[in-house]
Amino acid sequence: MVSAQTPPASPAQSDSHSHAFEQYLQTVRARAAREGVSKATLDRVMPSLVYLPRVVQLDRGQPETTTSAPAPPFEPYKRRHVDAARISRGRAKYTELRPLLQRIENETGVPEEVMIAIYGHETNYGAVMGNFHAPDALASLAFEGRRRELFEAELVAVLKMIDRGVPSYAITGSWAGALGKPQFLPSVYLRLARDGDGDGYADIWKSEVDAMTSIANYLLNAGWRREEPWGFAVDVPASFDRGSVKTNLVAPRCARVFARHSRWMRVAEWKKLGLVPQKGTWPNDNMQAALIEPDGEGRTAYLLGSNYRAILDYNCSNFYALSVGLLADEVRN
Repeated sequence: MVSAQTPPASPAQSDSHSHAFEQYLQTVRARAAREGVSKATLDRVMPSLVYLPRVVQLDRGQPETTTSAPAPPFEPYKRRHVDAARISRGRAKYTELRPLLQRIENETGVPEEVMIAIYGHETNYGAVMGNFHAPDALASLAFEGRRRELFEAELVAVLKMIDRGVPSYAITGSWAGALGKPQFLPSVYLRLARDGDGDGYADIWKSEVDAMTSIANYLLNAGWRREEPWGFAVDVPASFDRGSVKTNLVAPRCARVFARHSRWMRVAEWKKLGLVPQKGTWPNDNMQAALIEPDGEGRTAYLLGSNYRAILDYNCSNFYALSVGLLADEVRN
């Protein structure tokens, strides 16, 4: 049923929109051809692309963030994403894949439990991978234009995947074009997906070996450091002077995310300021770490290492990266 606020388009409007969409696809076809996609693939795929109003609606419904809006508390998000069910499924999957995960960790330095935590957050351990036809979704989002530069590049990338023989089942994913168990965008798949079982194909849709190998390769490419924690929970003393550790740097990417971090300091310096780990012992005194207090003063805070930033590269959200790290800790325990 169509609401009163969104009257149906007239036949003339529909024809005009369809014509504009087809014209836009011709520019994409030309770009894809310049970037090496074969004529045979373009002849087969481009005429079949259709506009999906639903994915545009979903994209427009994403919350806008501004630097002036206060950040919400982390605790409610944590309760939803580091919950007993996700922890239990993660531990079961960790046990099931243990020999495989050990091999990948030995090769890359990315901890087994971190691969599982990302797997759990992205697709609930492979249960929810999306049912949108990626070429249609990406064509619709690119045509809409709000983020054309991003989505047009991803549309060309998925055409390259098809051109290289990726089967049709593999180009179904989220409304934004993310694919497979790790939810890689097509350009990320082309750049970082890896074949983990030696069959010559990085099947991140059906093969958990390939999916876990690809997640680890992504984090390694993002700068993961072997045998260094992502971060850990700390208690901050009541007398702590937050102004003394404030950062003056402005990140070129995800500025609002990084603005919530303190400046980098050695663990030994944080010790002297009276911070105390909530569990376990301090890591190496020379490890660099930044402080975040996601629920405000007087609540659990976290010291974040450089590996936390590798997780942010996967999804640039403090809530996402914190919950991945915390889920990983629970899975390993």
